[in-house]
Amino acid sequence: MAEPILKWAGGKRQLLDELYARFPADYGRYHEPFLGGGAVFFDLEPADATVNDANPRLVNFYEQVRDRPDALVERLRSLDDPEADPDPDLPYAEETARGRSVESYYYQQRARFNRRPYEGEFDPLEEAALLLYLNRTCYNGLYRENADGGFNVPVGRYANPDWVQRDRIRAASRVLSDASLRNGDFAYVLDAAEPGDLVYFDPPYEPMSATASFTEYSAEGFDRADQTRLLEVASDLDAAGVSVVVSNSGVMYEPYAEAGFHVDVEDATRAINSDGDNRDAVDEIVATNVPPSDRRESGQSELPEF
Repeated sequence: MAEPILKWAGGKRQLLDELYARFPADYGRYHEPFLGGGAVFFDLEPADATVNDANPRLVNFYEQVRDRPDALVERLRSLDDPEADPDPDLPYAEETARGRSVESYYYQQRARFNRRPYEGEFDPLEEAALLLYLNRTCYNGLYRENADGGFNVPVGRYANPDWVQRDRIRAASRVLSDASLRNGDFAYVLDAAEPGDLVYFDPPYEPMSATASFTEYSAEGFDRADQTRLLEVASDLDAAGVSVVVSNSGVMYEPYAEAGFHVDVEDATRAINSDGDNRDAVDEIVATNVPPSDRRESGQSELPEF
């Protein structure tokens, strides 16, 4: 069984059984328009699938995992401990592009990662390696971008961080080889899905309150209008004979119920939070158009902890 390589906010490791219990017993092609960390996709290992994400850096990472797993592992092995001194042979050994002091190897690599789209020849393998390195050594594994698209999470404190992830990369490469990988809008699935297929939507969640903010993992974000459009796409797929499963925050219960979906509330403990002491269970919904009589009889086990 393949496992996620990246730690990713909103991952579905704790909800696998609940999600699978709402999948149809039989379906054609599998589609996941919000791939993220890929907890469901890698656990499911579909034989034929389309997967998509709006974050181009994340999609490039998966392309390198799929096409160049051994080269990616070797590039990751060349990286140093996050607390080590900056590498004097690489850019930003002393200060960032904005003139801020670089305190350690981690902050040098973060500065390099954030400047890569703007200077020099683009190296997709280096981009992927830096993404995984930062993801596995940053504070709480939280991927977050500012309004300019810059990764801004500070260094974490780990006794022995594993940023190489050799076995997971090789297993994920095998699974991705059977999938069509896309970087675009989730609505592509209206053209890609056929009657009898299954679409699983796991969008950035609607805030639980008026003061809460979206969990933004890309600079573009995902707002209320996107949530409304997603519900419209899910309804169009339902009308076309496509099986749909959607996970979202509890405040989306009524919109999906009013649209005719079967909706249940589940608890899920968030494994990533900017406050390490505040990883409580939050209400989530699972909505589906799959009738109970057509669902799988039992789910699969949740993934192990990272």
